[in-house]
Amino acid sequence: MSKSSKKSFSKIFALAVFAVLFFSMGPFYIVEEGSQVVVTRFGEIVDSHTDAGLYFKIPFIDKITTYSKLVLSLDGDEQRIPTKENQFIIVDTTSRWRIADPVKFYQSLTIMDNAYNRLSDIIDSSTRTVITQNRLSEIVRSSNVINDLKSENQQTDEDTKEIEALINTNVENELILKGRGVLCKEMLAEACKLVPEYGIELIDILPRQIKYSDELTESVYNRMIKDRNQFAQAYRSRGEGKKAEWLGKLDSDKRTISSEAYRRSEEIKGTADAQAAAIYAAAYNKDPEFYAFWKSMESYKQNLKDYPATYSTNMDYFKYLYSANGRK
Repeated sequence: MSKSSKKSFSKIFALAVFAVLFFSMGPFYIVEEGSQVVVTRFGEIVDSHTDAGLYFKIPFIDKITTYSKLVLSLDGDEQRIPTKENQFIIVDTTSRWRIADPVKFYQSLTIMDNAYNRLSDIIDSSTRTVITQNRLSEIVRSSNVINDLKSENQQTDEDTKEIEALINTNVENELILKGRGVLCKEMLAEACKLVPEYGIELIDILPRQIKYSDELTESVYNRMIKDRNQFAQAYRSRGEGKKAEWLGKLDSDKRTISSEAYRRSEEIKGTADAQAAAIYAAAYNKDPEFYAFWKSMESYKQNLKDYPATYSTNMDYFKYLYSANGRK
């Protein structure tokens, strides 16, 4: 092998070794789909990439920090928050967010744990701010559909009107001016005043759970029990009133029926007596003597059975017993 050939071979071998060493130091890196990176050199940001692909870096000098480009979630801790009426409720929220500017994110927060902590503080603060400025009904309800249903029921249910009149309930359900959906947007707007400086885009804030505090829970249960007892008593009172009404009507109908029956019976009796009198009169006219005899016998049969002895028969009453003309 000639001297020039040896030199060429040595150069090629040196280049090959250098290439192997160079690639072994990792001069290239890949940004995956759904990821974004920040490139720092000696602690200073020199580049950032949000698109997937193959990129170059200076080995051992450039440092690659990778963040997710996807939508992330954050579940907040429970908070005990007073409403506008100073009623304490327990609220915890869930939020969706993403890293919109990786450079700002790296400069202000650097790592994800810092982001979660800072974002949690911002969301908790905005949630508290909005809830303390609004009534409990605005927080737990989204519309006036309950009021609308109640109005429809009141238009068709006369019994409900009567029951409410008995318990003197003229309190209407509070009108919902905003509702939970609007309050969630207000929470988001309040939080969005601070998050852009961290390179974060906050997508939404939603209450995951709203529940009464212990003291408010007891108060609500007591009020519910009182309301139900009032309605039960009202129904009982209404039932007693209806019972008295029907019993009164029954008694009135009974008296009416009895009076009508008595009138009819007396009318029938009168008619019968008239007919009997007519029959007696007709019989008397046919044979007055026999008629007098027959009536006397009937009288003896009816009256003398109560008298075991008669001390005198010298009277006209006994003419058919002892009178010579009266014997048959």
